[in-house]
Amino acid sequence: MIRNKIELMDIMKRTTVQDMEEDSWESLNLNVELLSAINQFNFKYMTPVQATCIPQFLSKKDVAVEAVTGSGKTLAFLIPVLEILLQRSKNLKKHEVGAIIISPTRELALQTDEVLAQLLIKLPQFTHQLVTGGYNPMFDIEHFKETGGNILVRTPGRLMDLLMSKNSDFNLASQVKSLEVLILDEADRLLELGFETTLNMILKYLPKQRRTGLFSATQTHEVDHLIRVGLRNPVCITVKEKGINENNAIRTPSSLTNYYTICDPNQKFNCLVSFLRDHQQEKLIVFFSTCASVDYFSRLLEGILKKLTIISIHRKMRKKRHNLLKNFKDLNRGILLCTDLMARGIDVPDVHWVVQYDPPCSASAFVHRCGRTARIGNKGQALLLLLPTEETYISFLQLNQKVILEKKDLGETFFNVLPKVKKMSMRDRDIFEKGKRAFVSYIQAYSKHECHLLFKVKDLDLGKLAEGFGLLKMPNMPEVKRQNVEGFVATNVDIQSIPFRDKRKEKERQNNLKNFHKMGPRKKDFNLTKKLPRLKSKEKIFGKKEVNTLKQKRRKTCSWSNDELEDLAHDARLIKKLRKGKISKEAFETQFDC
Repeated sequence: MIRNKIELMDIMKRTTVQDMEEDSWESLNLNVELLSAINQFNFKYMTPVQATCIPQFLSKKDVAVEAVTGSGKTLAFLIPVLEILLQRSKNLKKHEVGAIIISPTRELALQTDEVLAQLLIKLPQFTHQLVTGGYNPMFDIEHFKETGGNILVRTPGRLMDLLMSKNSDFNLASQVKSLEVLILDEADRLLELGFETTLNMILKYLPKQRRTGLFSATQTHEVDHLIRVGLRNPVCITVKEKGINENNAIRTPSSLTNYYTICDPNQKFNCLVSFLRDHQQEKLIVFFSTCASVDYFSRLLEGILKKLTIISIHRKMRKKRHNLLKNFKDLNRGILLCTDLMARGIDVPDVHWVVQYDPPCSASAFVHRCGRTARIGNKGQALLLLLPTEETYISFLQLNQKVILEKKDLGETFFNVLPKVKKMSMRDRDIFEKGKRAFVSYIQAYSKHECHLLFKVKDLDLGKLAEGFGLLKMPNMPEVKRQNVEGFVATNVDIQSIPFRDKRKEKERQNNLKNFHKMGPRKKDFNLTKKLPRLKSKEKIFGKKEVNTLKQKRRKTCSWSNDELEDLAHDARLIKKLRKGKISKEAFETQFDC
């Protein structure tokens, strides 16, 4: 049972109010070294969530904190973690784990670790280690044995792997017996991604005499259940924005202005390009529903807005994501195209606009996307692009998330860039194929939308939508066959004649075409060990030796990069978890698509 509850209304508006001396860091009576570490951030005053949470945590209470995105939750748990470890009667040994911070994604774990590293510059007595998936766990084990790790920042899957590790000279389960603090950051997202079973298993390895903090931007039934299982008599702290009246709390920062605009499917990309041109001197984040859409539209914008820096990030860019995000953070102006992977907890400074090109998969995701701007009291603006059939979503957001959106007039006519898009597709087969994949993935994501009563595929004008994607030809998919697509006019061009601009890819394609003409369609003889009559007839014509050579070439042409192999392995693990019941179907679709 949750007996204690603290609810704060209309407090984000006084994040940096300077006449409240009790909100200064000095009022907490923290360790002198820790105060010196805090002062390097130039934060003289605490945010409301920090001023409320830290004293409760330091008074030996578990806390469950719900606060709007961008309210300063990271320092709200890092400061008490360090203070608690400093108050220990015995110093931690090199390999003793005093605190564990669990984050849902690599990006959020990395961001938390970066802030922690800055604090530990003044506290060299503590060691820390960042551990995420995506590479050989033996590297983590060797690094821990060499440098230790008093504070671990980890994603749940890799933490579970290391706790269960049966390595003869490494036993993390024995090192966590000294654990003082456990932090679950973005707990709602952890559960959305299907980590509930993993978290419950992790809790069994940890000592019960610990302090636990659970932090999230939205409270769900699953989070309530986790609070009851993992926290002992916690104080529940809720930080909300004051709404239209005293009883109406909104879930976005008060310094954020939300807009929406309605545009036809065939004008949506023109509208985006026009908006981005009008804000060339600013920093913007544009959200799409799928990885394929990010890939496609980033290629188009790079060719259309050549003077602007365009950066794209999604789940399948595992090794590149960190450097790409760092580059975008360092920019004064530019555009980041991404999926909902970047919607949670990621702190990018000085973002002026958040543009939602595709409606988010859930109402809560809308709030998290908007939260990439207007952080820590700064002003920001967000724009949602909707089709005429989606306008009722505005009323839904107002009722469900208490978010008020103003209609923004971007004009009725825009400069038409679609002819240029089609020319780009005709010159480069890579763009042509990315466009088809983006269209298909968009329709598939649309069919899985949480608000399926508002977002129906049958309500879409697929002809105009395909025109808005700049497609040369309508993809062959069931949804297209069932609907009228008169609004789309296919381009009169021989699709097979479109070359890859990349010479290596084009050479590989030409080789595959030659093999196709000699051997026939690939699917019919995919099982090369099976003797088919067609293959025997080919042997009579070309000779058995030449046919075997063609088979070997076919195997070699199916080459994969390391990143592609990693993606396949990741997807295979997801499918395995789904079959074993470790994650729900909704969690599988969320991780597989974004």
